[in-house]
Amino acid sequence: MQKQKHPFSDYLDLVSEKLGGKVLFANDEFFAEKENLIKPGRGIFIPDKYTDHGKWMDGWETRRRRDPGHDWCIIQLAVPGVIEGLDIDTNHFLGNHPPFASVDAIKLDPGVELEENMIDNLDWKEILSMSSLDPGSEHFFKVNSTEVWTHLRLNIFPDGGVARFRAFGTVFKDWSKESTNLIIDLAAAKNGGKAKVCNDMFFSSMDNLIMPNRGVNMGDGWETKRNRTPGNRDWVVLKLCAKGTIRKVLVDTCHFKGNYPGFFSLDGISIEHDDVDFESQNWVSIIPKLPLTAHNEHFFEEELIASQPFTHVRFSIYPDGGVSRLRLFGNIS
Repeated sequence: MQKQKHPFSDYLDLVSEKLGGKVLFANDEFFAEKENLIKPGRGIFIPDKYTDHGKWMDGWETRRRRDPGHDWCIIQLAVPGVIEGLDIDTNHFLGNHPPFASVDAIKLDPGVELEENMIDNLDWKEILSMSSLDPGSEHFFKVNSTEVWTHLRLNIFPDGGVARFRAFGTVFKDWSKESTNLIIDLAAAKNGGKAKVCNDMFFSSMDNLIMPNRGVNMGDGWETKRNRTPGNRDWVVLKLCAKGTIRKVLVDTCHFKGNYPGFFSLDGISIEHDDVDFESQNWVSIIPKLPLTAHNEHFFEEELIASQPFTHVRFSIYPDGGVSRLRLFGNIS
């Protein structure tokens, strides 16, 4: 089923484990590990599962504090970016959630690795003041800042458990400093690519198409429902990280064996603003309709028939099915 949209669904989760976010440090993780904070989903609950420390919980949970202070956790963004909103999710934490939380942020220079002994000496800036939390709930908070950040500190008061933490925003890349001869994946989320809209993502999200690495299972891709309409075409529109010329294409149907698309095609446009009806645009064919096979990486280079720069592409599959990843290798104009 498609996920219900939330207030920041048009943005990328910049701390996502899938994207490359990391949980670096926590002052306490007695009951449940800090790394759970950025895992997919909202977390699960297994009633009879226990560890040597107590009840197993799918989140980050600290011990019951018996002295003054509060608990904290440091998260590194997968890539520097501007944060638009936060989600602090206490799912399944009912009698053990923290009543309050706040979030601080900092931007470190490229190449600087955050060490634990540096934490207290950095100039952290508060992007979420102390806010109340309810048990077993998602909490969405708007961030009023246009600054670029690399690390976040989640503070909970005084202690307790948080299932998941999300930081939604946009990737920051200064492409003006890069050579126009540099070949990059123009669609990659980590470079600033964005899945804008699709006609169907019944089984899994279009956002997965441009995530790093190969898909881990069939759910880690873009999959549409079975369509019974003769001649059907499913499609997704991707915004490139910058206007660029596509030189090589990879379509990966990893894990899709009985449900891969029979064919695909790729089209492009160059537009200044993308608040438009994409289907009514004058799309230019980049790769004409070609066949795909199951559970396989398909590379296309000589098949490209357009050489001009584009800002957006439309990836179409026929008649329906699932694709794990799409890579569009090229150079910025």
